[in-house]
Amino acid sequence: MTEFETLGLSQPVLDAIDDLGFKEPTPIQSKAIPRLLQTETDLVGLAQTGTGKTAAFGLPLVDLVDSEESNTQALVLAPTRELCLQISKELKLFAANKKRLKIVEVYGGTDIRRQSREVKAGAHIIVATPGRLRDLIRRKVVNLTTIDYVVLDEADEMLNMGFKEEIDDILKDTPETKQTWLFSATMPPEVRRISKSYMDDPFEITIGNKNTSNADIEHQYVLVRGAEKYMALRRFLDFEDNTFGLVFTRTRRDARELAEKLSKDGYNADALHGDLNQSQRDRVMDGFRNRRLQVLVSTDVAARGIDVQDITHVFHYNIPDDKAFYTHRAGRTGRAGSKGISLILAHPKDMGALRQISRHARITFKLAHIPTGKEICEKRLLSHVRLLKEVPVLEDIEDFLPTVEAELAELSKEDLIRRMATLSFSRFFKSYRKAADINPRNGFAPSANNGQSSGRDKGQYRRLFVNLGSMDVDGKGGFLAYVCGHASIPGSTIGKIDMSRKFTFFDIEASYADEVLAKFQDTEFEGRPLRMNEGESKGRSGSGRKKSFRKRKKWNR
Repeated sequence: MTEFETLGLSQPVLDAIDDLGFKEPTPIQSKAIPRLLQTETDLVGLAQTGTGKTAAFGLPLVDLVDSEESNTQALVLAPTRELCLQISKELKLFAANKKRLKIVEVYGGTDIRRQSREVKAGAHIIVATPGRLRDLIRRKVVNLTTIDYVVLDEADEMLNMGFKEEIDDILKDTPETKQTWLFSATMPPEVRRISKSYMDDPFEITIGNKNTSNADIEHQYVLVRGAEKYMALRRFLDFEDNTFGLVFTRTRRDARELAEKLSKDGYNADALHGDLNQSQRDRVMDGFRNRRLQVLVSTDVAARGIDVQDITHVFHYNIPDDKAFYTHRAGRTGRAGSKGISLILAHPKDMGALRQISRHARITFKLAHIPTGKEICEKRLLSHVRLLKEVPVLEDIEDFLPTVEAELAELSKEDLIRRMATLSFSRFFKSYRKAADINPRNGFAPSANNGQSSGRDKGQYRRLFVNLGSMDVDGKGGFLAYVCGHASIPGSTIGKIDMSRKFTFFDIEASYADEVLAKFQDTEFEGRPLRMNEGESKGRSGSGRKKSFRKRKKWNR
């Protein structure tokens, strides 16, 4: 006997569960399912994303709805098309042995006439986004007078997305005798208002503490300057060869530009944001769900409702504006018992917001180590070597070995290893062989002074020029890695970088400027001499001579 058999579910549903391979109910399922089956009650279930909430309401709902009746008996509201489709898919699997039970999903972005026909053809359970359901109600396609059950899934997300008016319009016209089940990851005031306005003394189930994060998620942060943020993200992506990540940005433009940059640098990446039409969004999500994409870059709004298993990392490229958003972002990893990492790429000035998130979500952030270039190369090389050791050998390869051995006879074992490593990892070696360690030091770490860094002359900059541009190095990240590696300085000392094809102006903390200028004296880059000198000051404090490269070019004419 499985533990599901003790919850009161019917045999057809238990058989469907067994076919799905479910063995042990999650805490929210163990508490919610018996209560919903045995008592006619309103219910509030608070649990993090990925803890099995869909089955917690879906299994009893499938059991309670009478498939012998033709009318619509249940509404399930979800914030996004993706979540709507996911819920509908799971409900249909739970109802696999209840052949007459009809479940229809309705959502925006597709033909409303086709969805109207499907509802009119018979729908015992309608899974819907609030906006499209309200449209169908106004067209008198959905009859609310026969509704026995209303489920609000991800209620906090729906309200964050601005569906308050739609939810009010839908709930106010449903029968007072209905049961309302509300499930949410957090309990902000607006969700509490709905429970008070439309629910009758609801029974509340809380898994973990309210507004807390999933225990299967490790919460980390790193402190980086703006110019180092992209480099730090790449290092985390490169360090593990099985990273399957979701990156959050603040704006659509940030998402688009970051995804383009990652793609240009060889990553399978794409962006999800509000400028995409439905077919484009479907294409991106299909690529991510099927792992053709290694990295999905998204805004908060576009990512709502994403339900993709085995995401290993959630990266916060920008710290969320609303501290409640952090819980939803982080909840995309660590699902269904899997472990995950949620990592914030924070600037020192973000430390106050980081502490607020920590207090709000009742979590502790751990300062993470940014992998160094050497660590990345060593880790990936060893991973490749172990893969070589474990790869099954084809029997037919024996026929070719004499020829191959003769070809390699003059090479020693060490030579063969060197050449294999060079052939397989030239991209990593090129990117990281001279890469500087960008981990914070000299007091550049969270402290009681709200994250302000200490050190020598912080905030005082000088402007330098060097005849090294995008035609020479791999963007600003490659420029930063080269300069810091050659001069042996931390990347946090460099500020704004203005790069052209053949030259670059960059800001550097004043106390490091002379040191860097000295290190680049008589330096060559790929056979040509490098010239580094003072650039235009742009009014920054501590700048030296106010030479302008543009004026010098004009004077030389």
